[in-house]
Amino acid sequence: MIDHYEPAIAKDALREGLLSRRRARSTAQRVAAAEAVAAALLEGLRDVRTLAAFVPDPSEPGCGRLPASYAELGARVLLPVIPDEGRILDWAVYTGELEHGRFGLSHPVGPRLGPTAIAEADAIVVPALAVDRFGIRLGRGGGYYDRALVHARPDAVLVTVVFDNERVDELPREIHDRPVRAVVTPSRGWEELHPHVG
Repeated sequence: MIDHYEPAIAKDALREGLLSRRRARSTAQRVAAAEAVAAALLEGLRDVRTLAAFVPDPSEPGCGRLPASYAELGARVLLPVIPDEGRILDWAVYTGELEHGRFGLSHPVGPRLGPTAIAEADAIVVPALAVDRFGIRLGRGGGYYDRALVHARPDAVLVTVVFDNERVDELPREIHDRPVRAVVTPSRGWEELHPHVG
């Protein structure tokens, strides 16, 4: 049973175990997962004109294949830029070139478009450590995407990518959590969710 009164504490407890499991994955598992999720994302996003996404770190599903695979969509791709200070994501157009930024994460080179650029996206691929049947996602706890999604269009398709065992029944949730509408996993591909939290 989820303790709805202390969701922030419950989330912190879950993150440690999820991050540990991710770090324990073999290179072969990561490569296979990256191929599968990239293929499923390309299929699910095929009609998107502007996509906001992220650059997976080595522990995340899709590392090694994303964001380069998005070129096949023929869409405009926006990727986040973590600022040197604060927790408000900036955005830049992905042209195929990345550079290292804050926390060792990669981001696109080129002009910064500001925090509200995400409002141009028809679909947004957001990172997660886990996602539940309601579409509630568990991030790493920095709040970057909670702040960014305030600027997203209400009709934008939110999708997240997780490993198979990171699909869970229910996660702790807070008032600011915005459910995703789809989840991609290596084994099950693109799945639509019904984000009506009870």
